[in-house]
Amino acid sequence: MQLKRLVAIAVIVISIYACKEDNSAEEEHNKELAEIVEQEKIIEFGFNINNYIVKRDTIKKGDSFGEILERNNIGYSQIYNIVEKAKDTFDIRKLHPGKPYTLLFSKESLYDSLPSPNTFIYQPDKENYVVINFKDSIHAYTNRKPITYVEKTATGIIQSSISKTLEDKGLSQKLAYKMADDIYAWTIDFRRLQKGDRFKVIYTDKYIDDSIYAGVHNVKAAYFEHNGDSLYAFEFETDSIKGIIDYFNEDAKNLRRAFLKAPVQFSRISSRYNLKRRIAVYGYKVRPHKGTDFAAPIGTPIMATANGTVIESTRRGGNGKYVKIRHNDTYTTQYLHMSKRLVKKGQFVKQGDVIGKVGMTGNTGGPHVCYRFWKNGNQVDPFRQKLPEAKPISDSLKVKFLDYIKPIKQRLDNIFFLEVELIETENTITEDPIL
Repeated sequence: MQLKRLVAIAVIVISIYACKEDNSAEEEHNKELAEIVEQEKIIEFGFNINNYIVKRDTIKKGDSFGEILERNNIGYSQIYNIVEKAKDTFDIRKLHPGKPYTLLFSKESLYDSLPSPNTFIYQPDKENYVVINFKDSIHAYTNRKPITYVEKTATGIIQSSISKTLEDKGLSQKLAYKMADDIYAWTIDFRRLQKGDRFKVIYTDKYIDDSIYAGVHNVKAAYFEHNGDSLYAFEFETDSIKGIIDYFNEDAKNLRRAFLKAPVQFSRISSRYNLKRRIAVYGYKVRPHKGTDFAAPIGTPIMATANGTVIESTRRGGNGKYVKIRHNDTYTTQYLHMSKRLVKKGQFVKQGDVIGKVGMTGNTGGPHVCYRFWKNGNQVDPFRQKLPEAKPISDSLKVKFLDYIKPIKQRLDNIFFLEVELIETENTITEDPIL
């Protein structure tokens, strides 16, 4: 009898533990399922994409917002309401061919004979997007994808060119452009680099959504050994209101000159400033040419050669479309024959800002920009002028600058020329999207 009772108790205990084990196994299974579901959650544009049927496409030439919605079974009256409600947030006429858009459909719409979307998302560029939601009520908003900045360092030893050196290391060619055009444009002729010249650079790469590479954001500091000289460069903002950033050496001397050598990159001079020029078309009569022509393909960006204020942005006679910039009481520049003007009268522009595109408007025999240069009200040849250096750093900022660059210079000096030329740092900054 006693034995039977012990056996019964044992069976009950085993059953209880078995139940607990079964429950534990079930809970663990449910937990794993929940983790799998969570892992599959894909957030894009603020939506869990897995909850929708997603249709992606690009704006075609001739497409309009209304036509896109009509093709996707939305009626005219609803389209009108959507446009009216969204117009204060986004002008639907500004859809550009080639830009991507996304339509979100509810999964229930699978059972509809004519499924229609409830959300339209347009991407004018890689970073920004516009959401027009018309699921229940109609509302529209703009937002930006999360941006991450990763600070990196790189070194290189020149064998033939800086572009080839960077290419061999798998680094962005934008680093070459920034060093050649933004930093050392007036101190190093990059067409005459010597074998054995070497450089170090601290720069920041930009990523969208943590994974989409968006290029080099900025160069924080650089060091270049060339012709026996050691050339440091440190980025520093000298005017926070106008957003003016210059590069200075370790003694706070500005590395830039007041004016760029040319308003377009990778171009050739097709006609120089010449007051005695004779043209066959005009019977070889003297027709002074008071500008310098830079030949370049139509659409090539035209840059302001110095900081200044736009005093004219218009079209007139033989000049075609042009922009004129006053830099100070002494200097003014003008850029003729544009296909498109990108700045307005009264706008402040910085050196290197794109102010227009190369074209053939006005009197011109081919695509180029005629660059005109005034000194004290008279048109002169910019290549024969002793142009001033860029504005020096103020005494009040000099102390701040020297303190600022101390740790950066120390870090730059501690970067060695190694076989592994690219070193990523732990300095990563993520910008949350603007809600």
